[in-house]
This record gives sequence, C-alpha cells and structure tokens, in this order.
Amino acid sequence: MAPKPESNRRVVADNRAARYHYEITDTLEAGLALTGTEVKSLRKGKATIGEAYAGPSGTDLMLFNAYIPEYVEANRFNHETKRPRRLLLHRKQINKLIGATQREGFTVVPLKIYFNERGRAKIELGLGRGKKLHDKREAAKERDWQRDRARILRDRG
Repeated sequence: MAPKPESNRRVVADNRAARYHYEITDTLEAGLALTGTEVKSLRKGKATIGEAYAGPSGTDLMLFNAYIPEYVEANRFNHETKRPRRLLLHRKQINKLIGATQREGFTVVPLKIYFNERGRAKIELGLGRGKKLHDKREAAKERDWQRDRARILRDRG
C-alpha cells in the first residue's frame, strides 16, 4: 500500500517531525473531502499538518487539527480553518486503520498533503507507533554517525 513514486507531485504541506516522533510502519495514500475554498487555499501552498492526526468518527476516518487557512478572496463563503475533514479510503482500509488504532496502539499520522498528476488533493498517511525518548536519541546518534561517516569518506577519496 505504499504511495506511488514521486513523479510530478506538488507537495503543499510536509510533516517532517512525524518520522522523528513516530516509528512509521506503513504508508498509504488517501483522498480528502474538501470545499472549494480549501482547495484554492491549498493551491496557494498554505497548510499546516504538524499537529494533525487521523482518527475514527463513526464509521469514517477523519483528519483532525489540520490547519488550512481561509481563502482571502472567498469573502463570506469561507471555510472553518481547523474543521475535521473526511478521508476518502476504501472500507477495508478504513477498518484496518481503525482496528490498528484501537487494538494495537498505533496512531494514524499525516505525512504530506500534495496534488497528484491529475490535480487532486491527496494526503499521505503513516501508520506509526510513538517513539520513546531513548529511541529518539538512538535515531539522532545514528543519523549523526551516518553524516560523519559520509564526510570522512568524501574527504578521503
């Protein structure tokens, strides 16, 4: 269920801290049910998903706490900036994600919002488990070592 390789996707919002705070085990692509002003605001390249998460709401999966600013030219027909947005997935995928969050302690984390080749707004979701502090330290240590090793090899040869 991995997302397609990055061909000509235009990334609008990227949650870079998600891979630091969560150990992402699986990723998948979902559609977003948006209003017209939300799409126009996204096309301007403005959105924040750093504090967002996905969770069940009835039988659907919703995106909570994602910030899409108001579209200035929309006047009184604007949208609410942090409203819950419905994620468009197949029923089997929804059941799998809801089951993982309720039974196994996983979290559904948004990783990226982007426009695909056809101009549709999509979101890349990651199924992850929260890292402990010592895991974060270990990951930072490993990343620093890889950077130093690459620098040493580059300088030697």
